[in-house]
Amino acid sequence: MDLMRRLYWGAAAVSLALLAWGALAPLDYPTRERAIEFSRGAAAPVPPSVLLTLGVRDVLLLRNRDLRAHVFGQVRVLPGREFRLPFEQAGEFPFACDGAPGARVLVRVLPRPDPGWQRLRWRLRVLADAVRGMPLQGPDD
Repeated sequence: MDLMRRLYWGAAAVSLALLAWGALAPLDYPTRERAIEFSRGAAAPVPPSVLLTLGVRDVLLLRNRDLRAHVFGQVRVLPGREFRLPFEQAGEFPFACDGAPGARVLVRVLPRPDPGWQRLRWRLRVLADAVRGMPLQGPDD
């Protein structure tokens, strides 16, 4: 019984430490860019929405790996080229895009989260979006 109590309190302490880290740790990323790629032959379509955060990932990098030019909003990205689109305000920005399902991409730009609950919610939202965006792949036969 004493061992179970120690495990319980140890797990609680680790959980609280993780929550405190998530709420207070600085938001450092190796780059402020979030890439969208136009792949060759439209093997992977452009996502219908993109989530950016001011001060963390607030530059949309459009990378064209296809053999033909693609249009994103008012920008024409030639084959083999890149274009960086910075955002300075929070909000939702719809863009016409010929490589996306429905020919439209919604770019959601969130404000930089303050330390505390807001930053913890932001980290959890980013984690949930990353899990949702993971490709499903079955076992190889």
